[in-house]
Amino acid sequence: MECAVNENKKKCTCTYEPCPRKGNCCQCVAYHRQFNEVPGCFFPPEAEKTYDRSIARLAAAYKL
Repeated sequence: MECAVNENKKKCTCTYEPCPRKGNCCQCVAYHRQFNEVPGCFFPPEAEKTYDRSIARLAAAYKL
């Protein structure tokens, strides 16, 4: 995947505003992987707003 930050920033659904990785998908995925987390863009809007990026929260959001 190409990390065109300007284009990705327009599409980034993460609501965590002070994030230095906003719009840089490659950095975002790498950052969250090191903590066994999932980036906010994988979550439905209401779940994303909790800032709980855990795999368990993702599964609960999609009732898995």
